[in-house]
Amino acid sequence: MVTICLIPARYGSTRFPGKPLAILKNKPIIQHVYERAKSSKLIDDVFVATDDSRILHTVESFGGKAIMTSSNHPSGTDRIAEAVDKLLKEGYNLQESSIIINLQGDEPLIKGEMIDQLINLMKSEDNLIGTLSKQIEKEEDFLNPNIVKVVFDTNGYALYFSRSPIPFDREKFIKGFSHHNFMYKHIGIYGYTLKILKNFVNLPQSTLEKIEALEQLRALENGIKIKVGITKFDSFGIDTPEDLNTAEKLFSIFVQQQ
Repeated sequence: MVTICLIPARYGSTRFPGKPLAILKNKPIIQHVYERAKSSKLIDDVFVATDDSRILHTVESFGGKAIMTSSNHPSGTDRIAEAVDKLLKEGYNLQESSIIINLQGDEPLIKGEMIDQLINLMKSEDNLIGTLSKQIEKEEDFLNPNIVKVVFDTNGYALYFSRSPIPFDREKFIKGFSHHNFMYKHIGIYGYTLKILKNFVNLPQSTLEKIEALEQLRALENGIKIKVGITKFDSFGIDTPEDLNTAEKLFSIFVQQQ
């Protein structure tokens, strides 16, 4: 069974235009993400799905594979679906049960082990979306709207994702922040079978998806289960130019852990 990774990367980010091409430790962010995907032991192929020729040419310049897509997609998953459709039309060998990993193009500190954990999670169950989470340890992360929080049930299925602090522990927050084992951040990576991916993109954008600007809520609002794996590794998504400075500081630690 073929497993591929697609990295959605658009140029016109509202908070950070040109983000995929911003330089982090002498390389474009998109190159770091691509190389992290290639470090997976279970991925067969990696592609960047982009709406901009500058990103496409940059990816090709470091030996990567890129696919041009429309600039009108409402989410990264919709962009990936167009890229997959192009691959299928070109005769690429994908089946309904093939696993497609959506690795956000602003996650340069993702580890290959995390990708492989998600793939193994996807192999254990059918008809769902898979993703990862990490326990939150800092109050500023819990309160940061750029860090998405997730709550899930006793079987590991997502109940909700939000930019707000969830769950809100009324008693604890009256007294101040306290570390809890039920506060989790969402890591920017998803897994789908080709079948689920097709179902997802045929659904209209949902109300909660638009309110929170979180595409995974489209799945939950339409009854598609999302299984959440818990990773011991952290990652860091770059949303703003200021985040680039933080990523620079974290990168040295990341390299030491390799």
